[in-house]
Amino acid sequence: MTFPAYHDPLQPHAHDPNPEPPSDDPAFVLHRPDHVAHTITIRALDELPHTILHNCYIVSTGHGTSGPFTFSGVTLRDLLAHYLPPDVAWQQAEVIGGDGFGTRVWATELEQETIRPILLATHRNGVPLTRAQGLVRLIVPQEKDDALRQVKWIRQLNVLATGS
Repeated sequence: MTFPAYHDPLQPHAHDPNPEPPSDDPAFVLHRPDHVAHTITIRALDELPHTILHNCYIVSTGHGTSGPFTFSGVTLRDLLAHYLPPDVAWQQAEVIGGDGFGTRVWATELEQETIRPILLATHRNGVPLTRAQGLVRLIVPQEKDDALRQVKWIRQLNVLATGS
């Protein structure tokens, strides 16, 4: 699927190991399809319902796989339900880290979630993530191989409407 006159921030999709945080600022910006932007802080995430996921792994380019860990935080579904108007039909969300690495999450993925939802993790094994660990880190429990969906240092969450 192509979107004319749209610069794709995730292409080309390459990822080199980046052990250092790109910024000290833990906030990220959620851009809604109606062009409204929200700055999301750790405090704002703490006010939303938290979910705990056991037996998760960190798949990291150049560092192998580590875990299992218990991650907790806000599901992407809960975050979007809180910040998007209920009548917004969206197709995809681009999750982009401060180092420029990112991934897409499709609306259909969230509709199909049952037990292991996609998570914006803020804690690992009951302890808040440090900035070096990603501080706010996208955990996609279904990914176990290639580290192309686990984004740390989230800086932007761009929600694109159907037909964008």
